[in-house]
Amino acid sequence: MSSAKNSVKTKTRKRYYRKRIELFRLIDKIKLWPSRTGVLHGIKTIEKKGNIAIITTHCNKTFEVNNSRNSRAARLLRNKIFNKVCGTCKIPEWKLEKFDATRFSRKSGSFLNQTNA
Repeated sequence: MSSAKNSVKTKTRKRYYRKRIELFRLIDKIKLWPSRTGVLHGIKTIEKKGNIAIITTHCNKTFEVNNSRNSRAARLLRNKIFNKVCGTCKIPEWKLEKFDATRFSRKSGSFLNQTNA
């Protein structure tokens, strides 16, 4: 007899975020970065300096990013456009499933406001 835990797959809950939120808020929450070549990277650190951030991926690539709502990266994250996942970053399967269950809506969803803890 097999246990019920193994036979039932857990469904990831759908998350709704606003479509036109700033890029920095989005990558702070999702921790993924789509490169220009279509590779999805995992983000290790984000250093914000005003309207510019320095992002370091798990494969030790570092680059500067401007905070924009309609940039290429923001569009690719909202529309979930990527060709493959970076093998060096080793993004876990649960994170990809969570990203796949994320929905972006213009009229409803979280603004991803930062709370002071």
